[in-house]
Amino acid sequence: MDTFEEFDQPIGPEKSAGAIIAHAFEIYKGIFMYGIAAVLLTSLISFLVQPISGFNSGDLMEEMKDNGDTFPSLWQVPGFTLYAGLSGLISLLLTPIYVGLIYIANNYNLQEKISFGDLFIGFKQNFVNIIIYALISSVIIAISVAMCVIPVFFVFPLLLLGYPILLFENATFSEALSKSFSIAKDNYGTFLGAAFLGFLISIAGAALCGIGIIFTFSFYLIVMYSAYCAFCGRPRPIILK
Repeated sequence: MDTFEEFDQPIGPEKSAGAIIAHAFEIYKGIFMYGIAAVLLTSLISFLVQPISGFNSGDLMEEMKDNGDTFPSLWQVPGFTLYAGLSGLISLLLTPIYVGLIYIANNYNLQEKISFGDLFIGFKQNFVNIIIYALISSVIIAISVAMCVIPVFFVFPLLLLGYPILLFENATFSEALSKSFSIAKDNYGTFLGAAFLGFLISIAGAALCGIGIIFTFSFYLIVMYSAYCAFCGRPRPIILK
């Protein structure tokens, strides 16, 4: 891990769930267009693999009609297994775009210049460790979901700082996991509150006929950044090698 020194100048919220959410909301208001762009870009690329896999959503609708609108097992729909695998792989490889949104949040918070290209900084900064971390955290979350879903809400807070640590501290995936777990464990109530509220806001857009998720989905990433500022201080400047 690169040498990391915190700055004395406070740029983040107080160490409370409410302050973290409020701080994240103020930042998101200024960069939400980049959040929308990140969601649309990753969704579009993932959608483009559908023709390759042979999966057709129309076939799913036809099967539902044949079964009296009973939702069939997705794994029995032709091409869905391949589509799910390819889509998951592409989503994993596109994770750096969401890390880029955290970088944009930092630039906005510091009143620095922002450009659309900033979304792709994760492909230049610590790319391999970001991908490995994303894979490991996805497995952890999947296992939590399999355990009656509820445990996932208790696991989320422990992963809250991972991406900011990978980005700003150029950490390895294991260092990011370790540091995120350590800080969250010692401040679990705050992290649980911030993670839970951030998650609810992020999925709230689904209530608006589903399409609203485009506007709210990436809010959780800004919560990650605000939590990082609260507990780790001012992020160091990123110098690309």
